[in-house]
Amino acid sequence: MLIGYLRPKTANPNYHPEPTPEAPDGAPPSNADGADEAPPEGPAPNDAAPDASTDPTGGLELYRIEARSHVHVYNDQDQAWGDHGVYDMDSGLMMMTGDHLRVKTPKDVMTARDLLQYYPKTKVSIGRGEATVTTNDGKRITGDILESIGMTAAQKAARDAQNAREARAARRAGRPFKPDTNTMDRAFAWGHVVVRTPSQVATSDRGVYLFGPELARLAGHVHVTQGQNVNNGAQALVNMKTGISTMLPGRDSPVQGLVIPNESRNNP
Repeated sequence: MLIGYLRPKTANPNYHPEPTPEAPDGAPPSNADGADEAPPEGPAPNDAAPDASTDPTGGLELYRIEARSHVHVYNDQDQAWGDHGVYDMDSGLMMMTGDHLRVKTPKDVMTARDLLQYYPKTKVSIGRGEATVTTNDGKRITGDILESIGMTAAQKAARDAQNAREARAARRAGRPFKPDTNTMDRAFAWGHVVVRTPSQVATSDRGVYLFGPELARLAGHVHVTQGQNVNNGAQALVNMKTGISTMLPGRDSPVQGLVIPNESRNNP
């Protein structure tokens, strides 16, 4: 079901009505039978409410769309699903609630339990309640709140230029080339943050993930686990491409760790 909400349009400032013809000099206004016309009763014409169907200075406009049951929103690259959705045209915001909330881009999928906010114009997605971003190669970021931000036009242009340079180098070297098709810039996470790679699990209070270099920076009660090895610290840099984590101390929080000998052999 789709419901459209209408409101009066703002008057067109470029509209100028035709002037009313004036009577010849010295001729008083008169009605058809020559008798003086009595002033109309009620409010003056300027005080009357305009007819939206005929008033060229106003009319109605669609400003909000509500969708109920099996909601599917999509453009040429991204898609979103939910049970109930509201799209506000002024802010360019789609809000969705219900079960199985999901936003899919060419490189990742965001899910959430409570609410998904999606800005198609700026490519920003916000998930609330056990929100998760999963990349196509299996890496995962989870938090109470996740905000995923798409690339700007300038960033996409820089990506395309880099692809062109690497493609030329690959042709000269006679090797295959796979272009970078990523459209996301970064994701911010707050509350019970979990970052998973094929070999590590890292938790923290908050964090940011850069999609291009596949690098996560975590802060606040950081714990990084790889097999039976555990490292604790105030901050950490997690390279999700290589699986290598770098622990960083805080002002009052030194790095601590538990290292099991030969564990790396069992958990590459």
